[in-house]
Amino acid sequence: MNGQFKSESEDIIKKYKGQQAPERGFSFLKDPSFFADSVFLKSPQRIEVLARLRGLCLLVYTIGQRQLRLSLKQQETGLKNPLGKLTDRPTLRWIFQGFQGIHLRPIQDNQKISNLTDERRNILRFFPKPCQEYYLLS
Repeated sequence: MNGQFKSESEDIIKKYKGQQAPERGFSFLKDPSFFADSVFLKSPQRIEVLARLRGLCLLVYTIGQRQLRLSLKQQETGLKNPLGKLTDRPTLRWIFQGFQGIHLRPIQDNQKISNLTDERRNILRFFPKPCQEYYLLS
């Protein structure tokens, strides 16, 4: 009986520690700028929709980050973080921040992407083909 209790305790601790990743992802919920009343959502239904929408966005973000990290792991490589160190666990947040200066420029009948550096092209090769097509790479 004592061994069973120990096993259950270890399972509980493992599950509890596993919650840290979702906690970090949902930390925005504790941010004062998130409070629904501050964005003028007065009805409970609108507040619920906003919460669901943000949850869905977090899900898409998490899947994208996981896919990027898996691609890096499969190719046994990494990307430089903002400090210039190679990492195989980049956050999608700093990837997005690095892509903020890229713009679609219509030139006559063509479309060109401006500020798409070699480093950014390298990062894009770890994303699925639709992401590359978005930047007119395929």
